[in-house]
Amino acid sequence: MEPVLRKTRKAFVDQTSCVACGCCVKVCPLSAIQVVRGVAAQVNTQKCVGCGKCARECPATVITIQEAAV
Repeated sequence: MEPVLRKTRKAFVDQTSCVACGCCVKVCPLSAIQVVRGVAAQVNTQKCVGCGKCARECPATVITIQEAAV
């Protein structure tokens, strides 16, 4: 019997366009986002619940909420 994959919503950052401003880090209620080496934001998908607060706050609009198989 194959495992059943659940689909959940997660935040994804376009690393090539992120300006590492940190706005998303400030609004994430679960501290699931961090700016890595001052270059780009990175989402910890284990913590992210896909609430979308980061995507709404992002001034560069490089964060999207997408379905991800878990």
